Amino acid sequence: MFSFFKKKENLDIKFFPIKTDMHSHILPGIDDGSPDLETSIFLIKGLMEMGVTKSIATPHVISDLYRNTPVTIVTALNSLKKELKSQAINFEVHAAAEYMLDSYFLEILNKEEKLLTIKDNIILTEFSYASMPNEPEQYSFEIQNVGYSPILAHPERYPYYHKNYKMYHRFIDLGFMLQVNLLSLAGYYGKEPAKAAEYMLKNGMVSFVGTDMHHGRHLSMLQDSKVQKIFKSLLEHQSWNDFLE
Repeated sequence: MFSFFKKKENLDIKFFPIKTDMHSHILPGIDDGSPDLETSIFLIKGLMEMGVTKSIATPHVISDLYRNTPVTIVTALNSLKKELKSQAINFEVHAAAEYMLDSYFLEILNKEEKLLTIKDNIILTEFSYASMPNEPEQYSFEIQNVGYSPILAHPERYPYYHKNYKMYHRFIDLGFMLQVNLLSLAGYYGKEPAKAAEYMLKNGMVSFVGTDMHHGRHLSMLQDSKVQKIFKSLLEHQSWNDFLE
């Protein structure tokens, strides 16, 4: 099954910046990430090879694609935990969610439904890649008004901000913490996301980094020794995600 997931020979891991991965799609079968338990275990073993000891899985909650709920997410989490235990794999996994900031999300807030958090009252959020949000101020206000603190996932990947870096500063002013994808720094998504991610890092704007790992191609890139040299040059002199451990 995993012919394209084969482990690299003589894997030379130079540097990986996190022990806790706070953004990934490793829960089986509930979004566009891991399709099944076998893949989830494969991805986790790959993370462990890089020194990661804990993951907070963050499946999508999107109105027209993945209407995940705490029930669907916790069910998938428990299934994965059971499989880890049966294989005697010592890896800590928890679950939150990656909430798309759309009208459906506002419905959830208005109904005062419980949100799945990264830790304490911190939630992970994202924008659509296709269109710029009209009123990010409304989302930040509504989120904080009900007692949550938002992280904005991978702001470097939203193409409509690539010529307007001032918006990254604006998001911080609005109360968003910023999370950059490690794959962005590696150039996986292209030059513009890489440049934007480096800008935020160099200006001290990044609170978290994460893998946003969905599949084996992401894992292979993260494990590449040349990519890890990039991580070392950009991320070595700070602690990342430590308070989540």
